Amino acid sequence: MEKITNKQLSLKLKQLEKFLKEQYKLEYEEKKRDWRTYEQQYMERVKKAMKHLDPLTTEATATIKRYNKKGDNPKLNSKEKLTLILIKHITQKSNRMMSCMLSLFSMLSGIDISYKTVERLYSDDEVEMALHNLHVLLLKKRNVKNIDACGDATGYTLTIRKHYATVVNKKKDKAKKQKGKKIFVYSFMLMDLKTKMYVCYGTSFKSEKEAFENGMKMLEDLDITIDSIRLDKYYSSPSYVDRFSNSKVYIIPKKNATIRGSWKWKKVIKEFIEDTLAYLHEYYRRNNSEVWIGADKKRFGWQVGQKRPDRVSTAMFSTTVWHNLLLL
Repeated sequence: MEKITNKQLSLKLKQLEKFLKEQYKLEYEEKKRDWRTYEQQYMERVKKAMKHLDPLTTEATATIKRYNKKGDNPKLNSKEKLTLILIKHITQKSNRMMSCMLSLFSMLSGIDISYKTVERLYSDDEVEMALHNLHVLLLKKRNVKNIDACGDATGYTLTIRKHYATVVNKKKDKAKKQKGKKIFVYSFMLMDLKTKMYVCYGTSFKSEKEAFENGMKMLEDLDITIDSIRLDKYYSSPSYVDRFSNSKVYIIPKKNATIRGSWKWKKVIKEFIEDTLAYLHEYYRRNNSEVWIGADKKRFGWQVGQKRPDRVSTAMFSTTVWHNLLLL
């Protein structure tokens, strides 16, 4: 490998900053969205997803059996639990409102349950297993196996008094960790660029880093290979690059970055310096993560109604599953 220096890296980062300010934003100016067309397309996706929902939930819950015979028989079976939590999530109803709606339609559905039953779905093992099965099933239907990926994290607020994007703009990276009273839950999503489907996710009340680690744990249980990955500057360090030893990694080095690190890190820096435009073309495909995460927040809300970690994770998983359902 031809020798590269810290001076070359520093110069390239300065040139990149100037280039982004003067040219890149002008060349890739954001287009105005046609909201009428967008809403029509979205409704078509919802209708298509609802047609697939019944057979998919049947298949996802077919192997789930309940062996605990103590106590009263549950009012809902596994399929009904899964269907109920997914419908509640896309309609953005509270537990009480969902319970009231079921009471209104009980003559048709035969289901009449309390809001407490709805709340307990978020910590129900059957629901967790069913969501996982449905997630894997959706990925198989779209043949998501060897992927070019991008990843990004965001925060969902636990209170209406704080908005995550507003806090991040003020505190920058300091907002990506929290101490004391929990205001946000962090969520990391890894996306397949070809299908735009979420491959894995992770949540954390502590930091974006922990959400990423939990997402990677989920990835280990899936039969999916990452050919290339694009991550933002928060993950721009040798330790993160080395995590993907068998993948092509695209990151933008931080201002204080050096070439010190593994051969994998040096190789990434060398490519960034020597073929910057081609490198940036691949790296900025990462914007897909930001676009789709933003769209999901508009569809399913930027606030999480649950407070317990396990129930928050189930709510985030429901967003992941619905995102993929709408892309079938």
